[in-house]
Amino acid sequence: MARRIPRWLARAPIPLYRHGIGRLLTRRLMMLEHRGRRSGLPRYVVLEVVDREPGVLFLVSGHGPRSHWFRNLQADPRVRVWNGPDRGIPARATVLPGEETRQRLERYRQRSRRAAAALGRALDIPELRGTGPLPADVAQRLPLVRLVFADG
Repeated sequence: MARRIPRWLARAPIPLYRHGIGRLLTRRLMMLEHRGRRSGLPRYVVLEVVDREPGVLFLVSGHGPRSHWFRNLQADPRVRVWNGPDRGIPARATVLPGEETRQRLERYRQRSRRAAAALGRALDIPELRGTGPLPADVAQRLPLVRLVFADG
Protein backbone atom coordinates (compact mmCIF):
# COMPACT_ATOMS: atom_id res chain seq x y z
CA MET A 1 0.00 0.00 0.00
CA ALA A 2 1.23 3.49 -0.79
CA ARG A 3 2.60 5.61 2.00
CA ARG A 4 0.98 8.91 2.84
CA ILE A 5 2.91 12.12 2.35
CA PRO A 6 2.12 14.39 5.33
CA ARG A 7 -0.74 16.72 4.48
CA TRP A 8 1.15 19.84 5.56
CA LEU A 9 4.04 18.94 3.24
CA ALA A 10 1.79 18.12 0.29
CA ARG A 11 -0.11 21.41 0.70
CA ALA A 12 2.93 23.63 1.37
CA PRO A 13 3.45 24.71 -2.29
CA ILE A 14 -0.17 25.84 -2.80
CA PRO A 15 0.38 29.39 -1.39
CA LEU A 16 3.37 29.80 -3.72
CA TYR A 17 1.16 29.14 -6.75
CA ARG A 18 -1.61 31.37 -5.42
CA HIS A 19 0.89 34.25 -5.03
CA GLY A 20 2.25 33.78 -8.55
CA ILE A 21 5.63 32.35 -7.61
CA GLY A 22 4.90 28.68 -8.21
CA ARG A 23 7.03 28.81 -11.35
CA LEU A 24 10.04 28.72 -9.02
CA LEU A 25 9.17 25.07 -8.35
CA THR A 26 9.94 24.16 -12.00
CA ARG A 27 7.55 22.90 -14.65
CA ARG A 28 7.82 19.41 -13.20
CA LEU A 29 5.30 20.38 -10.52
CA MET A 30 1.91 21.92 -11.12
CA MET A 31 -1.11 23.02 -9.13
CA LEU A 32 -4.49 21.65 -10.13
CA GLU A 33 -7.78 23.33 -9.26
CA HIS A 34 -10.68 20.89 -9.33
CA ARG A 35 -14.21 20.86 -7.90
CA GLY A 36 -15.28 18.84 -4.90
CA ARG A 37 -17.61 16.10 -6.10
CA ARG A 38 -20.03 16.68 -3.22
CA SER A 39 -19.56 20.34 -2.30
CA GLY A 40 -18.82 21.77 -5.75
CA LEU A 41 -16.24 24.04 -4.08
CA PRO A 42 -12.79 24.60 -5.60
CA ARG A 43 -10.07 22.29 -4.29
CA TYR A 44 -6.32 22.49 -4.91
CA VAL A 45 -3.55 19.92 -5.11
CA VAL A 46 0.09 20.11 -6.22
CA LEU A 47 1.19 17.16 -8.36
CA GLU A 48 4.17 16.02 -10.38
CA VAL A 49 3.96 16.15 -14.17
CA VAL A 50 5.15 12.76 -15.42
CA ASP A 51 4.93 13.55 -19.14
CA ARG A 52 3.97 16.38 -21.45
CA GLU A 53 3.11 17.11 -25.04
CA PRO A 54 2.22 20.47 -26.58
CA GLY A 55 -0.95 21.61 -24.78
CA VAL A 56 -1.16 18.41 -22.71
CA LEU A 57 0.10 17.36 -19.25
CA PHE A 58 0.06 13.86 -17.76
CA LEU A 59 -0.32 13.22 -14.03
CA VAL A 60 -0.19 10.01 -12.01
CA SER A 61 -2.40 9.33 -9.01
CA GLY A 62 0.27 7.97 -6.69
CA HIS A 63 -2.30 7.00 -4.08
CA GLY A 64 -4.39 5.13 -6.61
CA PRO A 65 -7.99 5.54 -7.73
CA ARG A 66 -9.17 6.44 -4.21
CA SER A 67 -7.35 9.80 -4.16
CA HIS A 68 -9.86 12.57 -3.61
CA TRP A 69 -8.52 14.73 -6.44
CA PHE A 70 -8.71 11.76 -8.83
CA ARG A 71 -12.30 10.96 -7.84
CA ASN A 72 -13.22 14.65 -8.18
CA LEU A 73 -11.85 14.70 -11.75
CA GLN A 74 -13.97 11.70 -12.65
CA ALA A 75 -17.07 13.54 -11.37
CA ASP A 76 -16.20 16.84 -13.10
CA PRO A 77 -13.31 16.82 -15.60
CA ARG A 78 -13.17 20.63 -15.94
CA VAL A 79 -10.06 21.92 -14.17
CA ARG A 80 -7.61 24.82 -14.08
CA VAL A 81 -3.82 24.40 -14.18
CA TRP A 82 -0.88 26.38 -12.82
CA ASN A 83 2.42 25.20 -14.33
CA GLY A 84 5.53 27.32 -14.84
CA PRO A 85 4.43 30.70 -16.19
CA ASP A 86 0.91 29.40 -16.94
CA ARG A 87 -1.62 30.48 -14.32
CA GLY A 88 -5.22 29.30 -14.09
CA ILE A 89 -5.35 27.78 -17.59
CA PRO A 90 -8.62 25.87 -18.21
CA ALA A 91 -8.19 22.21 -19.11
CA ARG A 92 -10.15 18.98 -19.36
CA ALA A 93 -9.09 15.77 -17.62
CA THR A 94 -9.46 12.20 -18.88
CA VAL A 95 -8.24 8.96 -17.36
CA LEU A 96 -5.97 7.02 -19.69
CA PRO A 97 -6.65 3.39 -20.62
CA GLY A 98 -4.47 0.67 -19.09
CA GLU A 99 -1.96 0.02 -21.86
CA GLU A 100 -1.29 3.70 -22.52
CA THR A 101 -0.81 4.22 -18.77
CA ARG A 102 1.73 1.41 -18.63
CA GLN A 103 3.63 2.76 -21.66
CA ARG A 104 3.78 6.32 -20.30
CA LEU A 105 4.88 5.17 -16.85
CA GLU A 106 7.59 3.06 -18.47
CA ARG A 107 8.77 6.07 -20.47
CA TYR A 108 8.74 8.20 -17.30
CA ARG A 109 10.76 5.56 -15.45
CA GLN A 110 13.36 5.38 -18.27
CA ARG A 111 13.58 9.14 -18.80
CA SER A 112 13.60 10.17 -15.12
CA ARG A 113 15.13 7.23 -13.26
CA ARG A 114 15.99 9.19 -10.11
CA ALA A 115 12.61 10.90 -9.91
CA ALA A 116 10.77 7.62 -10.53
CA ALA A 117 12.87 5.86 -7.90
CA ALA A 118 12.25 8.68 -5.39
CA LEU A 119 8.51 8.57 -6.10
CA GLY A 120 8.58 4.78 -5.76
CA ARG A 121 10.33 5.04 -2.38
CA ALA A 122 8.06 7.83 -1.11
CA LEU A 123 4.88 5.96 -2.03
CA ASP A 124 6.26 2.46 -1.42
CA ILE A 125 5.72 1.42 -5.05
CA PRO A 126 8.58 -0.97 -5.88
CA GLU A 127 7.76 -1.17 -9.61
CA LEU A 128 8.86 2.44 -10.10
CA ARG A 129 12.22 1.74 -8.43
CA GLY A 130 13.11 -1.35 -10.43
CA THR A 131 14.16 -1.93 -14.01
CA GLY A 132 11.95 -4.91 -14.82
CA PRO A 133 8.72 -4.63 -16.79
CA LEU A 134 5.81 -2.91 -15.15
CA PRO A 135 3.01 -5.29 -14.14
CA ALA A 136 -0.17 -5.50 -16.19
CA ASP A 137 -2.27 -4.13 -13.31
CA VAL A 138 -0.19 -0.96 -12.90
CA ALA A 139 -2.98 1.16 -14.45
CA GLN A 140 -5.43 0.07 -11.75
CA ARG A 141 -2.95 0.90 -8.97
CA LEU A 142 -1.42 4.05 -10.51
CA PRO A 143 -4.00 5.64 -12.83
CA LEU A 144 -2.74 8.28 -15.23
CA VAL A 145 -4.65 11.43 -16.11
CA ARG A 146 -4.36 13.48 -19.32
CA LEU A 147 -5.00 17.22 -18.98
CA VAL A 148 -5.74 18.88 -22.31
CA PHE A 149 -5.62 22.67 -22.25
CA ALA A 150 -8.72 24.45 -23.56
CA ASP A 151 -8.24 26.41 -26.80
CA GLY A 152 -7.93 30.14 -26.62
